[in-house]
Amino acid sequence: MEIAGLPLHPLVVHAAVVLIPLSAGFAVVLGVLPRWRWLSRWPAAVLAVFATGLAFLAKQSGAALTQARPELEPLVAEHSARGDLLFWVTIPFAVLVVVAAWSLGGPSALASGRGAQGSRVPALERVLPVLLVLGAVAVLVLVVRVGDSGARAVWG
Repeated sequence: MEIAGLPLHPLVVHAAVVLIPLSAGFAVVLGVLPRWRWLSRWPAAVLAVFATGLAFLAKQSGAALTQARPELEPLVAEHSARGDLLFWVTIPFAVLVVVAAWSLGGPSALASGRGAQGSRVPALERVLPVLLVLGAVAVLVLVVRVGDSGARAVWG
């Protein structure tokens, strides 16, 4: 696929490179800053789900690009494998962020304190923040590794 003569893959990849780390950042804020959960809860969930969609689209557009230009296959084999792994890691990460957004408690934005949300599953109150940080680190490391292998394939 092409848009205005450019392959779709580089266009989607640039969106993914911005939004996947942004979703990881919101997930960390959601996990470690309970005072900001009222603000970060749903943006984190939406970004994580959208980032998973972008990872899928990047994976599919990359496969279409290598299918259209088979001579690229040996150059992008490592990049393709890492991109596949990133997609598969973003799925549980998105599920984790959505579960955390739904279940973690936090104060309200109102000065009166009305609207504060208690934890829906108190047992997860200590586990989910740790998992969110670990998941965010994993996603960030994979984004860097995928991007590095892609840059080496194109420019190296």
